[in-house]
Amino acid sequence: MILNDLNQVKEKEQAAQKKIVLRCCMAAGCMSSDSKGVKEQLEKAVADAGLQSEVEVRGVGCMKLCCEGPLVAVDPKNELYVRVTAENAPSIIAALKGGKANVEQTDPDAAFFKKQFSIVLANSGVVDPERIESYIAADGYLALHEVLNEMTPKDVVETMVKSGLRGRGGAGFPTGLKWGTVAKSPGAKKYVICNADEGDPGAFMDRSVLESDPHSVLEGMAIAAYAVGADQGYLYVRAEYPLAIARLQLAIKQAKQMGLLGAGIFESPFNFNVDIRIGAGAFVCGEETALMMSVEGKRGTPRPRPPFPAESGLFGCPTLLNNVETFANVPAIYRKGAEWFAAIGTEKSKGTKVFALAGKIKNTGLIEVPMGTPLRTIVEEMGGGAPDGGKIKAVQTGGPSGGCIPSQHLDTPVDYESLGKLGSIMGSGGMIVMDEGTKMVDVARFFMEFCMDESCGKCIPCRAGTVQMHNLLDKILKRKATARDLAKLEELCDMVRNTSLCGLGQTAPNPTMSTLRFFRNEYEELLQPDTFGAGATHPQTVTK
Repeated sequence: MILNDLNQVKEKEQAAQKKIVLRCCMAAGCMSSDSKGVKEQLEKAVADAGLQSEVEVRGVGCMKLCCEGPLVAVDPKNELYVRVTAENAPSIIAALKGGKANVEQTDPDAAFFKKQFSIVLANSGVVDPERIESYIAADGYLALHEVLNEMTPKDVVETMVKSGLRGRGGAGFPTGLKWGTVAKSPGAKKYVICNADEGDPGAFMDRSVLESDPHSVLEGMAIAAYAVGADQGYLYVRAEYPLAIARLQLAIKQAKQMGLLGAGIFESPFNFNVDIRIGAGAFVCGEETALMMSVEGKRGTPRPRPPFPAESGLFGCPTLLNNVETFANVPAIYRKGAEWFAAIGTEKSKGTKVFALAGKIKNTGLIEVPMGTPLRTIVEEMGGGAPDGGKIKAVQTGGPSGGCIPSQHLDTPVDYESLGKLGSIMGSGGMIVMDEGTKMVDVARFFMEFCMDESCGKCIPCRAGTVQMHNLLDKILKRKATARDLAKLEELCDMVRNTSLCGLGQTAPNPTMSTLRFFRNEYEELLQPDTFGAGATHPQTVTK
């Protein structure tokens, strides 16, 4: 495919768009509430009313306000229907002709939507994820064409460096620096891997992107592959995401048919193929070295570094590994320019961040905001605060690797440095809100139980340390622990954090450490009096 062909597809798609478009959410959350039935009935109602020439019913990806699904938007009327059922379909179509729909609406101009700044989610809820033509109509694959025809691989890397994009998988490593390292690494064979092994409890950002806009990730991977000199890519997706996998398979097939993946892309010498590898749901396989072991068909356990994957990764070859959100940012950076992207966010944290807002909050769903947005804006304005008149107690970011930020720090800007100062991390983007009824020691135990179960067992500090920490947290909750047990818990946190092999063990103590830092009184209230106070002499024998 050449540029003229791409433009023809775009023009044909835009010309075919009807006067009115009903966008029906077909992401996993709404699908679980029968949005498929809603879409089918909308199509039937359009046909029954004889409006096929005027109205298009379009299945789209996530429309962000997940708690109110299934969602149906009406363009250009700027209406958004919530909790739609199949029975509501005829009245929605009747409303197009002046009638009244017997279904509730929400304000599409509310803070939840208005305060978003969409780059990664720009196409989410707009394009049909199962039609490549829909993505092309939204300027899809234009960035790849420009990169292949107007830039050298070195130019591509330099642009990424200038953009300031940092890896969205959690560590926040500069993307341009990683790309440059792989590009400079010697080797006849190189790989690009997309980490879609999203495993944090309460996180669903990557799943939604793959379900809603799979071609943006494929285009981002292709641009990265050209930059580093790779011709083979892998998408590592957990098996619990069947809809995402199905849409990725379809997207890869469509891209190959149009010559946008495979050999001689855009009639250039560049070749790039993408295959999917399905993970079995092991949390540790989100760690890059464990992930690569799994792709190779081996047991997914981490290995010591160095050597780093950029030098010796998959099958011993230089390997570039970024997560879904990182790759989804790439096409926009090359379409709009590195300077445009770098002007968004803060000095050290550029661009936007997608969060999965969940927990004790009114508006749950996906949000994308500029880096540096205060937590209070996200939680109270966009999220609507705690339900039923409750008060927010804490916000947990970063999943099992993150920390709990108390309400007195809600004015903290969301960026890598600010969250790190509070003992938390950005993570991949899970954000769980807790109200005053939440017991923080219980929260710490929950995440420790998760890490304990998900530890691969390769290194002793993580394998044994998480078990001991979980036992101590359980002992505290059962009111059987003393101050000595609490001191032992803190010692274990320090030991596991500093001696574990990989990021799972190194960050497993974070939820416990952050709750001890900000909610220590909740631990102390559960302790039994210590039989022997500080400095007391322990009896060597006990006589009856």
